[in-house]
Amino acid sequence: MLLMVYICLMTFDKIIGLEHIKNHLKTSADQGRIAHAQLFCGANGYGTLAMAIAYAQHILCNNASDSDSCNLKFNSLSHPDLHFVFPVTTTSEVKSHPVSDMFLKDWRTFVSQKSYGSLFEWFQQIGAEKKQGIINVDEAAKIVQKLSLKSYEGGYKIMLIWAADKMNIASANKLLKLIEEPPEKTIFILITENEDQILQTISSRCQILQFPPLGAGAISSALQTMHNVEPASAEKIAHRAQGDFNKALHLLHNDGNDTLFEEWFITWVRAAFKAKGNKAVVNDLIEWSESIASNGREIQKQFLHYCIDFFRQALLLNYSSPDLVFLEPQTANFQLNKFAPFVHGNNIEPIFEALQNALYHIERNGNGKIILTDLSIKLTRLLHVK
Repeated sequence: MLLMVYICLMTFDKIIGLEHIKNHLKTSADQGRIAHAQLFCGANGYGTLAMAIAYAQHILCNNASDSDSCNLKFNSLSHPDLHFVFPVTTTSEVKSHPVSDMFLKDWRTFVSQKSYGSLFEWFQQIGAEKKQGIINVDEAAKIVQKLSLKSYEGGYKIMLIWAADKMNIASANKLLKLIEEPPEKTIFILITENEDQILQTISSRCQILQFPPLGAGAISSALQTMHNVEPASAEKIAHRAQGDFNKALHLLHNDGNDTLFEEWFITWVRAAFKAKGNKAVVNDLIEWSESIASNGREIQKQFLHYCIDFFRQALLLNYSSPDLVFLEPQTANFQLNKFAPFVHGNNIEPIFEALQNALYHIERNGNGKIILTDLSIKLTRLLHVK
């Protein structure tokens, strides 16, 4: 029988950058000033999950009677007093009432391989990239049940909730009282990329810790030491990554969706330019919208975030900030410096607003084809604003 072993070395010294946050967490834990509910806010690529696990390990293992045994349990993500909750959905193997415990094997693999990974990558891990996972009321009931029990090793119990903004209202309401008044020596660590999507009644009960983008120097150094990247290449990737180590890894391996997204984006803006006063091209935009909408919602959302970044880069180039421009389109006969003049102060805000509204409605299960068609028609007008 093959034994699956997960190696997850995520102590503070393995976390990239963020020295001020490490020092704050270590000092507060060592002095016994540990808030019972904490909210870590920042992009996954900034290291929120990795930091939360390192923090939990510091709390549980530093004062353990057998610290070596405790650390070994963390290395395999199997410490009995560390509980994980994350968004899940039905899959080919889990047909109904999905909860995190049903996906722990996949979760350990994901964290050991992609501790800076995205929510979309997690859904890919469980074969659900075309669905939107949530943290449901069944999960909340499990949390209440687990935290009603005594800790296995007599110390703290830690409940780590990743992508906490995916809690639906029913699950959040069920956890409110527990988060406000947890059992003794119980700690909640909630992690989110979208603080504004956490219910205010939840966030108000938490001590909030904001994670900034990683420094380019820290990313460059990590690429060199952890992935044997040449210094010049590491510096270039670090600049393009915009403080996100997960993005840096995708750039390094060229395994992101950027090539496909670039093709979609350029097809889109070219049609939008032609569509003004040309009804025939409007049909092309409708077909484009239908094609994009045929992908899962997570892919649609990723693409819209890519569009926001593309417009932002064009704006920076238009306003003479080339040092901040990292985008290098590979599409033939498309030059960013020729597109940039069409993105300016008179249209950038409504463009961003239209993209954010589209994201909002797709997130809430709106009809993708209708949302993207509406966005395309708006873009036709906005790109021609003087």
